[in-house]
Amino acid sequence: MAQQQLGVAPFGMTAKGEAVQRVTLGRDGLTVSVLTWGAVLQGVWLEGDARSLTLGSDRLADYEGAMRYHGSLIGPVVNRLSGARARVAGQELRFEANQDGQHCLHSGSAGTHLKVWRLAEATEDTVRLELDLPDGEGGFPGNRRVAATWRVDGASLHLHVHVTTDRTTPVNFANHSYWNLDGTPTYAGHRLWIAADRYLPTTPDFTPTGEVRPVEAEGMDFRKSRRVEPGAPALDNCFCLSDGHTDLREVLRLTGQSGIGLSVATTEAGIQIYDARNALRPGRGAHEGLAIEAQGWPDAPNHGGFPSIDLGPGQDYRQHTRWQFTRG
Repeated sequence: MAQQQLGVAPFGMTAKGEAVQRVTLGRDGLTVSVLTWGAVLQGVWLEGDARSLTLGSDRLADYEGAMRYHGSLIGPVVNRLSGARARVAGQELRFEANQDGQHCLHSGSAGTHLKVWRLAEATEDTVRLELDLPDGEGGFPGNRRVAATWRVDGASLHLHVHVTTDRTTPVNFANHSYWNLDGTPTYAGHRLWIAADRYLPTTPDFTPTGEVRPVEAEGMDFRKSRRVEPGAPALDNCFCLSDGHTDLREVLRLTGQSGIGLSVATTEAGIQIYDARNALRPGRGAHEGLAIEAQGWPDAPNHGGFPSIDLGPGQDYRQHTRWQFTRG
């Protein structure tokens, strides 16, 4: 996937006949491309490197199909809602059971990764995308207004997400990009550091059990940078960073054997790491990149001890996540 010229360009038509645009931003040696489809982070390039550090595609059909989660901004509730239900503001809500007919994954067909966002602003270093989500869509209450602003600043990429609602509703957004800093067939040999001393174990359906365990259990301790290999350990878990939203702070570092490094800072309470065992780009294999998803703790409405993801009228949901890139 080649680096693009700065500016706004057509990116094709969806299967429903909707026009999609690609917006390419650049500043101080960092270039990124963002799609209006799913607010996808399509590509990230450092000056002097031909390869994208995030896994993307030049084909819109891929994003409508097997790559529907690659680079997407997923909401209104990312990750799983167990039993495809939740109790919010005293009301029992039911959602689409799109995972094995039992659980709601990434908000089902109502997910923001399956929508064309409005292009509200595009400059050389900033793009703002907007979306309106109607009351009741996918079982989620409230007329919600969502804004996602991507900004390039030096060797850093910033994402700001802002949501308002007119009814109490669960809100938990995450960018779902996959990262491989070496351009290799898998992420084997990358080193990972995570500032978390707790994590959420899961059921065989990948929903949280409700237990919060110390990271020393089952080899999940990344508080000292260590090599990661496919399946060692198997990863599709949330690492608990805090008990709620907080100030922006560095929470994760990923370093490739090439010497390129990625530092992630976020205001979110958790960060999900997924090893891409089943996330295949067309023509590529498993474990090609690591998904790094800053978000609230998953399935929070169904676990009383988890930080709440409820958003009420008059409140603002604000997420700030920053990716900073370095060379060794």
